[in-house]
Amino acid sequence: MPDLSTTFNFVLEIGGVEMASFRKCSGVESETETIEYKEATKDGKMIIRKVPGAMKWSDITLERRIDESKALWEWRKQVEDGDVDAARRDGSIVIKDSVKKEVARWNFEKGWVSKWTGAELDAGSNEVATEKVTITHEGLHRA
Repeated sequence: MPDLSTTFNFVLEIGGVEMASFRKCSGVESETETIEYKEATKDGKMIIRKVPGAMKWSDITLERRIDESKALWEWRKQVEDGDVDAARRDGSIVIKDSVKKEVARWNFEKGWVSKWTGAELDAGSNEVATEKVTITHEGLHRA
């Protein structure tokens, strides 16, 4: 049985392979744009109708403790070097409980690292050095 007092673990999988685990994850969102148009009723009253427009997805931001792995940096470097097509990858954000059992999964399509942020370096701080990546993608679905 999982320890409910332990925080969940967020994992990034690319092509079914676990790339890294994270302590924070945000932007797992989808939204439908709303289109408004005016319409007259039979008795001449003006009303506003709302219909669904295009789907859009937020960028996913992940934060983790810096370690020896350069995988996220190298993924970002592909974009910096102008090879965005090669950098586009399908992947998943997976939530695991304290015993590493999968709790939930969101799959994204054609993701690439649009931003990488290194640690704020302060020798007098007790904070853990972290890195952040922002993944821009073209679709997100709950699996």
